[in-house]
Amino acid sequence: MSQRYTRIAIGLHWIMAIGFISMFFLGFYMQSLPFSPNKLQVYSWHKWAGVSLFLLALLRLVWRLSHPAPALPQSMTPFSQKLAHMGHYALYALMFAVPLSGWLMSSAMGFQTVWFGVLPLPDLIDRNKELANLLAATHGYLNIGFIALVAGHFLVALKHQFIDKDNLLARMK
Repeated sequence: MSQRYTRIAIGLHWIMAIGFISMFFLGFYMQSLPFSPNKLQVYSWHKWAGVSLFLLALLRLVWRLSHPAPALPQSMTPFSQKLAHMGHYALYALMFAVPLSGWLMSSAMGFQTVWFGVLPLPDLIDRNKELANLLAATHGYLNIGFIALVAGHFLVALKHQFIDKDNLLARMK
């Protein structure tokens, strides 16, 4: 088994990392905007990017299932390896749950998602104000969890590189 991820897996990792981190900042920024055509445009961009990241997550999952990850370092305890796998499963789950919760929220609010302003996507549920409020909270909490998990992923990678010195980061470059 290779000690590195494939170039496609590495590319998808970094594109999605940059994409999701950018979306976190855009999401926080757009909430503070006063109601205006500009705010509606920013929300559209956010939804376009969310749909694109959802599709990239699908591609990434298919690629990952067909191309096994390199083995974790032998220096990691079985418990640490289990935690690493659980962390990766949670990251994948959130790569789907966050955009999906946004799409559901948008549908419940009565705002159809039109990908890149060209391709209208179906509303996933009917308009429902109470459900929209619940989905807005859910989307927010999922994002907070995702941010925390991404930060943990980043910090653990740094720990492996600079404290454990097990060259784990070489798998992703």
